[in-house]
Amino acid sequence: MGHFSSMFNGLAQSLKMKKGRSKCSGREAAEALAKEAKRNHSLINSSGTINVDGSNNFASVFSKRGKKGVNQDCCIVWEEFGCQEDMIFCGIFDGHGPWGHYVSRTVRESMPSALLCNWQETLSQTSIDPEIDLKTGKKHQQFNIWKHSYLKTCASIDQELEQNHKIDSFFSGTTAVSIVRQGELIVIANVGDSRAVLATTSDDGNLVPVQLTIDFKPNLPQEAERILDCQGRVFCLDDEPGVHRVWLPNEESPGLAMSRAFGDYSMKDYGLISVPEVTQRNITSKDQFVVLASDGVWDVISNQEAVDIVSSTEDRTSSSKRLVECAMHAWKCKRQGIAMDDISAICLFFHS
Repeated sequence: MGHFSSMFNGLAQSLKMKKGRSKCSGREAAEALAKEAKRNHSLINSSGTINVDGSNNFASVFSKRGKKGVNQDCCIVWEEFGCQEDMIFCGIFDGHGPWGHYVSRTVRESMPSALLCNWQETLSQTSIDPEIDLKTGKKHQQFNIWKHSYLKTCASIDQELEQNHKIDSFFSGTTAVSIVRQGELIVIANVGDSRAVLATTSDDGNLVPVQLTIDFKPNLPQEAERILDCQGRVFCLDDEPGVHRVWLPNEESPGLAMSRAFGDYSMKDYGLISVPEVTQRNITSKDQFVVLASDGVWDVISNQEAVDIVSSTEDRTSSSKRLVECAMHAWKCKRQGIAMDDISAICLFFHS
């Protein structure tokens, strides 16, 4: 990994040409790359599959509207992320509240290009220590660049969303779980209670799940402590035992079932944050695929069940659809009388 190496050459050149012209020129260049990726069929933001020729990645995407109205889930997969052959971006955004579907789509549209811009900017400002020869040192530095880029991206997205007068996000918001694969490194960023689960082969040859993210629910000790310190409240309603929600100090609203989200500005002074947890994993030959899914899946399907469903689907193109359909069936069996949530999943396979 040199100063730029081969990474991002096209966008880097665009930024050089536009530097000084506009503060937003980097974002504009990244958005132009997104449009080009869509034209080249290496970017999808609805149900379908993506597999660029010669890539080791294969992604299957499917989303199904629940019984609560418009589908507030949305997805994106961008292969050859930023024109880099070894990179892919995947994300699921689960909206909530009256304007939740607008919030989730807005964040989906802005996150990849903003992340790309911030990553390139951070990369260009990072001095590569020539003494770092070991792979572990370079990978650690690689991860730190992505982590810094994600933190900066999420902060700016939440700020821009608050200033967007076309969308009322005072009582509406979205969660976001996303991953970037760069070669054998995957970086996972999570805001909210969607989840990423890896399927890997154990020593005895069985396929087992590894949960890559934390479900940021209000009853988690560190989350509850922050909310209570900010004068927010956390409790369950009588007719929803076990479902902890976040409430304003003196009102029984908004009742959010997650402790981190974009938007929801009514709660931002009372402990709700949009700071992502950013983690990493180095892919090995034992790691087979990763599942990203909204809580519509995880409310009724266990990690092991999800891995078994995806791995037993003969046609990879149908893997996400089959997982969503199994979750729909589980909702009918396990949650009778409760309106089914929107259900979305991305299955990203690592090996051709």
